[in-house]
Amino acid sequence: QVQLVESGGALVQPGGSLRLSCVVSGRIFSISDMGWYRQGPGKQRELVAATTSGGSTKYADSVKGRFTISRDNAKSTVYLQMNSLKPEDTAVYVCNVDFLYGLGSYWGQGTQVTVSS
Repeated sequence: QVQLVESGGALVQPGGSLRLSCVVSGRIFSISDMGWYRQGPGKQRELVAATTSGGSTKYADSVKGRFTISRDNAKSTVYLQMNSLKPEDTAVYVCNVDFLYGLGSYWGQGTQVTVSS
């Protein structure tokens, strides 16, 4: 059974930093792409950042230069380092993991990030 558990969300002041973590358990030997999405109040879910098994990354234009995605394959974990946070970054951040061989795509429960003074 695959489980994704996110952590690291918090209330932070504008300009602050947070690091989100997503640990994958279960089918850990066939992880392909890993990513972070977010859904702000009254908004649709959007891709924030993603990384492939080969190490390539992509980012939403709104977070380029401020957020960094990384992964530790030995720990089956993907991270999202968020710097220079803005109020518009407020959202529930959700981890997504794709598996090889057509084994599916899974989502975490999400972690709340609130940027406010």
